[in-house]
Amino acid sequence: MAISETNPGQSVNRRHGAALEAAILDAGWDELAEVGYARLTMGSVARRAQTSEPVLYRRWANKDELALAIFDRYRDTHPVAVPDTGDLRTDLVHYLTALSDSLAGFFAIAAGAAFSGLLAATSLSPARIRERAMGEQAPPQARTIYRQAAARGELDLENVAPAILALPFDLVRHDLLMDLEPLRIERIHSIVDQIFLPLIRVHRTN
Repeated sequence: MAISETNPGQSVNRRHGAALEAAILDAGWDELAEVGYARLTMGSVARRAQTSEPVLYRRWANKDELALAIFDRYRDTHPVAVPDTGDLRTDLVHYLTALSDSLAGFFAIAAGAAFSGLLAATSLSPARIRERAMGEQAPPQARTIYRQAAARGELDLENVAPAILALPFDLVRHDLLMDLEPLRIERIHSIVDQIFLPLIRVHRTN
């Protein structure tokens, strides 16, 4: 007879494998958002997910590993759609605004976890925590938003330095980490209009 991976007496559908893991990680995100990393425990996540602590320990050795998995799950399940309006500036403004709105809560929780001991426990640097928020980044010139602009003749990817292409996204991440709230639209416009676009105009394809 198969053993149910739920607490005795709880009337929940039996879950296994990926479905069970997703339910645990989603419950873990809710627990992180509600009580913070310092008060999060394996037991509190297990109770919220309606399962048992041994189920969690079979997958993650401790709450630090669980927290990193929670971050990965949240990032992967909250992608930001890339617009294609036919204009690079408009695409960037829309995308950076949506990215900022989507990740602000994530950065606030991740920063709280970092300052509550996650960095020390995992030996991760703030940069690595940032990568867990954003995912492994492709080279800037491979970004869909830039490839679309290049196809329209708005951008010469052969001659614009990768550091310039990465700049708008680096600035958004910086502001999110510093302020832990979505960027104001005026700041988005400043990044695009006063910093990024002037840098690429000299390399624009005729």
